[in-house]
Amino acid sequence: MTNIMRLALFFMLLGLYVAEVNAQQFSVTGSVVDASNGEPLIGVTVRTEDHGTTTDLGGKYTLEIGQESVILFSYVGYDDQEVTAIEAANRFEIVHISLIASENLLQTATVTSGKYEKALGEITVSLELLKPELLEAVNATNLDGVLEKVPGVTVIDGQANIRGGAGYSFGAGSRVLLLIDDIPALQSDSGTANWDDIPIELTNQIEVIKGASSALFGSSAMNGIINLRTDFAKEKRETKVATFATIYDTPKDDSKKWWGNGNDTIPSDIGAYVTHKQRFGKLDVVGSIYLRNHKRWNRNTFETYGRGALGLRYRLNKKWTIGLNANLRDGSNGSFFYWQDAESLALTGNATTITRNDNTRLIIDPLIQYIDGNGNKHKFLSRYYNVRNNVINNQSNFSSLLYGEYQYQKRFFNADLIFTTGVVGTYTESESELFSDVPFDSNNLALYAQAEKKFFDKLNISLGVRYERNQINAPDSILVGDELMAAGSDTEARPVFRLGLNYQVADNTYLRASFGQGYRFPTIAEKFISTSVGFPISPNLDLQSERGWSAEIGLKQGIKINEFKGLIDIAIFQTEYQDMLEFAFSNVFALGFQSQNIGNTIIRGVDFNITGGGKLFNQLPLMGLIGYTYLDPRFSEFGILEMSGSSSEENILKYRYEHTGKLDIATDFKKFNVGVAGFYYSNLEAIDRLFLVLIPGLEEYREVNSGDFSIWNLRLSYAINDKYKVSAHMNNAFNKEYTLRPGIIEAPRHFTLRLDASI
Repeated sequence: MTNIMRLALFFMLLGLYVAEVNAQQFSVTGSVVDASNGEPLIGVTVRTEDHGTTTDLGGKYTLEIGQESVILFSYVGYDDQEVTAIEAANRFEIVHISLIASENLLQTATVTSGKYEKALGEITVSLELLKPELLEAVNATNLDGVLEKVPGVTVIDGQANIRGGAGYSFGAGSRVLLLIDDIPALQSDSGTANWDDIPIELTNQIEVIKGASSALFGSSAMNGIINLRTDFAKEKRETKVATFATIYDTPKDDSKKWWGNGNDTIPSDIGAYVTHKQRFGKLDVVGSIYLRNHKRWNRNTFETYGRGALGLRYRLNKKWTIGLNANLRDGSNGSFFYWQDAESLALTGNATTITRNDNTRLIIDPLIQYIDGNGNKHKFLSRYYNVRNNVINNQSNFSSLLYGEYQYQKRFFNADLIFTTGVVGTYTESESELFSDVPFDSNNLALYAQAEKKFFDKLNISLGVRYERNQINAPDSILVGDELMAAGSDTEARPVFRLGLNYQVADNTYLRASFGQGYRFPTIAEKFISTSVGFPISPNLDLQSERGWSAEIGLKQGIKINEFKGLIDIAIFQTEYQDMLEFAFSNVFALGFQSQNIGNTIIRGVDFNITGGGKLFNQLPLMGLIGYTYLDPRFSEFGILEMSGSSSEENILKYRYEHTGKLDIATDFKKFNVGVAGFYYSNLEAIDRLFLVLIPGLEEYREVNSGDFSIWNLRLSYAINDKYKVSAHMNNAFNKEYTLRPGIIEAPRHFTLRLDASI
């Protein structure tokens, strides 16, 4: 055989092989939508045994498969669907799929734990959800109020803590990171949450992570995360209007009542908002306006503000999306730090502690997202956050924050692995009378990565790491009182790690375990604040960062009783901190407080809750939650130094409740909905001992009012028709007098009337 004949035979055999291979491969293309409303579903996994892809921004996909392949369509929050694709005559088949939303609560989509959508049952940490229906039902006027419904979460004077991971520090620092649409939203110089800035009227879902989350989200997430994810426009236009009015009853001890008798500042809370969501071709528009005038039960305390929010999302094509969110709040508020006395003037502030704040705060968030042909996501998130607080008594502060994050996410379909990585940069500027009236700036640079893999279709393992560098730049020296103190730059860098496991024991049973390191660099306020709120607060230029870890073992069990579907979640947890930061007694400059490293601490406990909804015994509609948390918060080594700042001689950390309970249950009867909510707190054993000296009558008040207590709220709503609903609320129904922190009495019984309308 000549060489030419051999070459011809080779190419002929090669052609037959290629033809055979091509005969076994063909393309399937199509789209995936929500069966209930026809909305395109983005990021749906479309895969065979050997190949996979995801739907693009228009819900479309293309997949190369073999003959008669079974294609699986899966999406978090929806039931899986399988189809068999058979080679068409033109070797090209079109398969359109409508997915049905799952009724299994374990399949509820969550994002925060891994920066991508994952079923609630499969995540490796404790995570709780709040839906917009609950916020509307309880007339939530701001986010911190509704967070009290989450088991394990307490909010003291606007400061959130999860599972006892924080106490109370006036106006500075937070171990719980607040996010709006996955981007940090704490005020940059103080690390505090401005709850009135958050557009709860546009809530799609609130996700609360319990435990250290520094590996993905950085310094301020060492105790957990609160992430409010705003809603988006759909095919059908939505416009809603709500208005409410609240009046306050006479306190249980009527000698404390200061209003009436011709006084024109009777306590009340009046507000209204309108939201609009609409799609214009490729452009999605979401917006809201919120107005509120709240004259509080404590004399001369109030919040009056207006807030406007706008969300824009434009799909350039099936791969590219750009967006812009903006939020502007303007208003004023008045407050005091503690009462004038514990008797008849308990609702009137001590004159030396009264403040008034006129403020304007602006948030602008540009967004770019790109999904490549293999379903990999590239996302750029950014935020500009400007704060201008004009405060009396030389406490004004002005700050701005620039935040940028590039995130890359890749799915390895054959390995059942998702890899997420990113780089983050944050820059802040601050100038305040609180910080010696000199300019400060700080910056943060971080790299993070997390891999999540499923083994045997049962076991999920998550491994994450973050390396973070923090720096505060101060003038070389600052004036504190009459003393010139050396300052300058302070820089620190360190890595943190986390590991999580989740094993599906049975169809509706998931066992999880997690370990996460935490880390928090001091804020500008904690290191440099110099002011007075009835007593001095001094700077601490030697303040060090705090470190720690949290671990838990948890079980999430789905339940079904007739038509009632719910979840039981129980977790045993432990958290340890080294060089924990808290405001504590100080006489360095004057008798008062200073942020200090108070030593090493350990917090153990148990968290338990039940949530669900449906018809119980096929008759009674029931929706609600029940939760209980037990805490054992201690110093690792307890001695006279730790005890000296506490009102208790026992080894217990300040401002922690050993036992807390939460309950919210509602039922329907024809067009009526009836609900009851309860909160239980055990006795607050330990506060700052110095408060017993500085706050008039506090020691005697605590002796008389010590012990556990519970608060009960009642509500009733009536659906006039599909568009209008009216509701009535009675909060603190038994008019209990109580305090959550020293020197401030919480609201007496109050009544609210609310009207909701869909236009």
